[in-house]
Amino acid sequence: MIKKYLFLILLILLSFKGISQNNYSVTSIPFTQYLASSSSLPTLDDHCSSLITLPFNFDFYGINYNQVVISTNGYIDFRTTSANGSSPFAFSQTIPNVTFPVKNSILGAFSDLNNSNGEGTITYGIYGTAPYRKFVVYFYNNSFFACTAIKSSFQMILHETSNIIDVQLIDKQTCPSTGSGKTVTGLINLSGSEGIAAPARNTGTWTAFHEGWRFSRTGYYTNYSFVRCDDNADGFQTFNLNVAATDLSPSNPSGITFYETFTDAQNNSNAISNTTAYYNFSNSQTIYASGNGMIKPITLTVIDCALDADTDGVGTALEDVNNDTNLANDDSDLDGLPNYLDNDDDGDLILTSVEYVFSGKNVTAILDTDNDTIPNYLDNDDDGDGVLTFREDYNGDGNPANDDTNANGTPDYLEMGVALGVESNQLDKTIQLFPNPTLDELNFDNQSGKSISSISVYAINGSLIKEIKSSESIHSISVSDLQSGIYFVKLVINDSTLNYKFIKK
Repeated sequence: MIKKYLFLILLILLSFKGISQNNYSVTSIPFTQYLASSSSLPTLDDHCSSLITLPFNFDFYGINYNQVVISTNGYIDFRTTSANGSSPFAFSQTIPNVTFPVKNSILGAFSDLNNSNGEGTITYGIYGTAPYRKFVVYFYNNSFFACTAIKSSFQMILHETSNIIDVQLIDKQTCPSTGSGKTVTGLINLSGSEGIAAPARNTGTWTAFHEGWRFSRTGYYTNYSFVRCDDNADGFQTFNLNVAATDLSPSNPSGITFYETFTDAQNNSNAISNTTAYYNFSNSQTIYASGNGMIKPITLTVIDCALDADTDGVGTALEDVNNDTNLANDDSDLDGLPNYLDNDDDGDLILTSVEYVFSGKNVTAILDTDNDTIPNYLDNDDDGDGVLTFREDYNGDGNPANDDTNANGTPDYLEMGVALGVESNQLDKTIQLFPNPTLDELNFDNQSGKSISSISVYAINGSLIKEIKSSESIHSISVSDLQSGIYFVKLVINDSTLNYKFIKK
């Protein structure tokens, strides 16, 4: 009996607290610069602001905060004790590190900045409408302490409800000074023992232009989310719980039973009878699904679909791609962010607002370049040439929209005739990367009969990480020194160039 109750207590803790506090991941996102109604901060050198009240509670490493401090050296600090104090500026450690001078912070582009010359500005403000507002901190044209002619511009964005953190590096130039030029973009927890940096953006001297990074905790919350449009603007709606049952147990949805309380789910009593038209009595409301030896919290939420939560131009109601009434289970690119909160629905590095366009005068016809019945904004191969859109970034700058190799005015990712050459397409099929994902080494199974003379590894934002050239064929490379994340590999064989994608664990 004691073991039974210990198990139930553990289950409750996992249900409400989350699986882990440190499972942040970082992914590349399209560059987006936000313009928000803003307030200005004093641009004092090495200074921390007074306490700033957030417009919404924000979960950072498992703790909810409603106040932050902004450092003039480029980070958001959740420690209230930092308010009105001096900001650290000298560091050489990479994160995570318990000796790192800044803790419990979002490091936008943390470096030794000198804002007191009056050339740059630091502002903060709110963008969007609740419950999907964004708190935007904007560093514009700030000088480095040792390089006053060299500037840094970037934004840090905190997302309401999803607790996602974005960093948009607008134009981060390099200061050659050994100390003052060091910069890091990432997160670090209260002790410094946990942290994560964007690929190739840990402590060092680097440049960045028009690149975006997203920090999130996929799977942090164990609740199943059921989000419905509010038909009559009263916060209440009927839910077909069989939708959740099918998602939770595709092979046996009838084996799932729903209850209004955890105790009822535990005791198998007072089951919800009308599962096809359950009416919520609060917004949000948590009920419980029981079946297959588990009890799962189900969060029912009703939202105003007149709001375009991700400001991507697609009406929120239209983001229910599978038409099952649940907005939260539509995630076209499997990035953990449902389409109604994702401004790049297909994950092809082209913003949805760019791809969501109409063809001709028929406003009901959304552009589908390759006529495969999948509109471009949900299609990661827009022209149907077999080359994924993100791989048609031939100039390597992280933006396929500006690649037009034949200079005819049509981007390559929308033109089937412009892809890897015929020889390259054939070679592409004869070379495989393994293992993928990989931890230490990336191998190349080369069945082409030709030698790989050059291998270049790029971060997903297009920055070159490493390059290997040899007069003899290369069969493997070490990636143990890379941080976890998504990378591109460019292979040169004779006069052909091949592009691949791999994940470093």
